[in-house]
Amino acid sequence: MFKKILIANRGEIAVRVLRTAREMGIATVAVYSEADRKSPHVELADEAIEIGPPLPLESYLNIEKIITAAQRAGVEAIHPGYGFLSENPLFAESCTKAGFTFIGPPAEAMRKLGNKLEARHLAISVKALVIPGMMASEVSPDVFKKEAEKIGYPVLVKAAAGGGGKGMRVVSSPDDLEEGLQAAMRESKTAFGDATVYLEKYIAEPRHIEMQILRDTHGNAVWLGERECSIQRRHQKIIEESPSPVLTPELREEMGSVAVAIVKAAGYFNAGTVEFLYENGRFYFLEVNARLQVEHPVTEFCTGLDLVALQLEIASGGKIPFTQKDVNPRGHSIECRIYAEDAAKNFLPSSGTIVGLREPQGPGVRCDSGLREGLEISVHYDPILSKLVTYGDNRAEAIRRMQCSLSEYVILGVATPINLLQNILKHHAFVSGELSTHFLEHHFADWVPPVPDEAVQEVALIAALLAGKGAKHSGSDITRAQPTPWQTIGSWEIART
Repeated sequence: MFKKILIANRGEIAVRVLRTAREMGIATVAVYSEADRKSPHVELADEAIEIGPPLPLESYLNIEKIITAAQRAGVEAIHPGYGFLSENPLFAESCTKAGFTFIGPPAEAMRKLGNKLEARHLAISVKALVIPGMMASEVSPDVFKKEAEKIGYPVLVKAAAGGGGKGMRVVSSPDDLEEGLQAAMRESKTAFGDATVYLEKYIAEPRHIEMQILRDTHGNAVWLGERECSIQRRHQKIIEESPSPVLTPELREEMGSVAVAIVKAAGYFNAGTVEFLYENGRFYFLEVNARLQVEHPVTEFCTGLDLVALQLEIASGGKIPFTQKDVNPRGHSIECRIYAEDAAKNFLPSSGTIVGLREPQGPGVRCDSGLREGLEISVHYDPILSKLVTYGDNRAEAIRRMQCSLSEYVILGVATPINLLQNILKHHAFVSGELSTHFLEHHFADWVPPVPDEAVQEVALIAALLAGKGAKHSGSDITRAQPTPWQTIGSWEIART
């Protein structure tokens, strides 16, 4: 096992990896930008090295600076977390060339799976269903028109080089095809440096379901159950759960077997996620996320496994310490992503200073967070602040526990979607498991946050004034002379004006 690793990331995922490494007796090195000098991941690590200005291209996306930091610290391996360089094959190769173990899949496997057209061919080679669509890239508008007619409208224009909703357009008629193609190509070029796009059949009401896999270098591979990720905004997940309310044991077994076959064909090792779209009893291969997923805690709750520890074990040359028949997920787990964004304003990112914080805790509650009072939330990075995860013996219990936990969660200083998440969890369609990737469009298109009554507003304003008097400021740090009101009066928020 490694004695010392570097975590090439920030925020809650850096904290998550640091904690497991510490439990395993592995020394840790954090990297940070100037904007993150006082972030929790910097404080928790055994060592921390500054790597540049706040802009990601000059810090967390700068391969040379991260490799230099690893050399300076004398680490053996580098964990990329998720986002930033986690699925960059050049980074994986650079780590290997510099003598470090990359805690993730081989660069060649990333390349095969990173291009969606190549991944489609690979999935077909193991007899997986793929969404009907093009199997090769094209530049001719006439060819796109013919392919769209063959597929049947509506069609989806997709970037071949990336995901996350970037370079993606729904086209409903031939008249809109050229405009959709040009818009998708421009966005893909900007986001991924590659303008290649292709067409797929647009599935109107799919569920987004993914399968967690592990594979080691000794020929062992397992699937660890699925996660339903259908509650999304702008193609980005906001609520995930395991197991899916819709899969039968037979479908689950089939999906797991397909997922393992795909990663084997790609020469993939370590942890990864194979994603599918599900509709009317059939599932279609979507893509592979060649890294640890944001929503991995729901799988950990249901299986009792530590996926980061297993990543480290596999990367250091070890075997998966169990077989498929030993994997017996139990209960139900739900995760809510807590972003710094305003759900009432089309999820506009929010920045500012965390002036008040109370995170839920208790049996069956987990809060993966990189927050503390006084922390500055920057405009430079992904707006995810934390992940709130609950577990129950069944789905109803996990939902109730999440509802209670969200009501206790207080973050003051930036906007968050906590109110929206509470409303989703209470909605009859969510409670009954009637989900699709268009859930928000169907049920919350005109959503507005609840307005506190006058009494609540008065308490909130008085509490804010008292908090200001009780705070002692020193630079960006905030210390309290006495408990803050949001630690004693329950959950509230300052009224919007």
